[in-house]
Amino acid sequence: MAKKILVVDDQPGIRMLLTDILENEGYSVSTANTGKQGLEEINSRSYDLVILDYKLPVIDGSQVLKEIETGGIVLPAILISGLAEDITKEAENYSFVKNVLAKPFNVEDISKTVKSILEAPG
Repeated sequence: MAKKILVVDDQPGIRMLLTDILENEGYSVSTANTGKQGLEEINSRSYDLVILDYKLPVIDGSQVLKEIETGGIVLPAILISGLAEDITKEAENYSFVKNVLAKPFNVEDISKTVKSILEAPG
């Protein structure tokens, strides 16, 4: 069964690009365009990974991380942001954040990062 990934980003082009990349790698991809929608997805379905934009409308990525942590949800995350250097420090506070990638990101970096997280032993 294909691993399930949730992409949460307010930019339609980013959601479409990540969906294309990840589906071509054999993953099942769902998307959300706000932090609120992302949390609703996380709370209603099971995912193997979330790719989360840090700057989101309604509820931002920081709040989504807090909700995941306080909800006891086991879900590895990759943060993406145009301000990757600024958020790396905050991301270190969450053990489930596996990587922070800067926008614009390299397609190969996304593929390698996702594969290393989802195919890691344990």
